[in-house]
Amino acid sequence: MVREVDPERDAARLAEIYNHYIATDTATFEVDPVESATMAARAGSVRDAGLPYLVATDALGVVGFAYAAAFHERAAYRHTLTCSVYVDRAAHGTGVGTALYTELLRRIAAVHEGPHAPVRAVVALIALPNDASVALHESLGFVKSGHLEAVGQKFGRWIDVGYWQYTLPQG
Repeated sequence: MVREVDPERDAARLAEIYNHYIATDTATFEVDPVESATMAARAGSVRDAGLPYLVATDALGVVGFAYAAAFHERAAYRHTLTCSVYVDRAAHGTGVGTALYTELLRRIAAVHEGPHAPVRAVVALIALPNDASVALHESLGFVKSGHLEAVGQKFGRWIDVGYWQYTLPQG
């Protein structure tokens, strides 16, 4: 099931999932573990901006999360968002990421009020190589729109970042 985040109730699990990526993966460029309070504040900030922050759950609880946020603080970017998804390692390959992103994109398309309305584009930044993330994004209609070489350093190596863009239908 996919539902809106409850920042206080879900924060510990969000931190647990995210901290795994911080410690073991280049999917995030953060290098220090985050506290539950930090995750609660981040989720609350997204919701306060009128944007979706979703969690996927199973019988045992939260197994993944996805959210949208402002792409850039400059006013001309206000109709473009960025998005992220993180799935518990035990739930990889089960469709959780697809379910989260499908619902996230549906809710982004429904943003008709607030500073981001109407949303024109959603941009995902992917640390490369990451074949699974590229496949997920492309299966949902994201198209590679840029590539930055060696812009992040983690685990003693330089990391490229690709930009994948989803353009919402305009009506």
